[in-house]
Amino acid sequence: MGDAMEDRAKARALPEGDVIRVLLEQHAQIRDLFSEVKNHTGKEQESAFDALRALLAVHETAEEMVLRPVTEKVVGEDVAVARNHEEMAANAFLAHLEKMSLDDPDFAAQFAEFEAAVDKHAEAEESEEFPRILAECDVDQRQTMGRKIKAAEMIAPTHPHPSMEPGSMHQRMVGPFAALIDRARDAISHAH
Repeated sequence: MGDAMEDRAKARALPEGDVIRVLLEQHAQIRDLFSEVKNHTGKEQESAFDALRALLAVHETAEEMVLRPVTEKVVGEDVAVARNHEEMAANAFLAHLEKMSLDDPDFAAQFAEFEAAVDKHAEAEESEEFPRILAECDVDQRQTMGRKIKAAEMIAPTHPHPSMEPGSMHQRMVGPFAALIDRARDAISHAH
């Protein structure tokens, strides 16, 4: 299992706005949110799960649209395709979890399986993609990619909101996973 503190330490070693820094910071937030979902119940758990869904939608969409085209060029098509397939599988799994009640007896086991898959995917990115992007792309290229990802990040909460009531306006704005992906795509497409 990856470590959020380690991701944050690696991120701090990179310039502010660097695409790899942004992605490592998101990996740390994702790991934190997985922990919050597992360690809370009720409204707090639901809020953490909503925040996790939103951040994953933004993160995976941004990687697909911003990082993977560069990965294909500098690392290889096979790596880009493998990471995109992992993300598609994770998206389908998350859409399934989204339909379950967090109180469902099967939710915890399936959520743990999902977390393991997401962690394995993140570790592959951090070992296969990120070092090559850092080596092959100059700071300006990485900053441009980082701005696009940050634009998409603006649509997602970066931490759970414990006061969010089920059925509240905020929860409706988070919306289903597919809608979050669409909003992330729009934000990236309009970023400069």
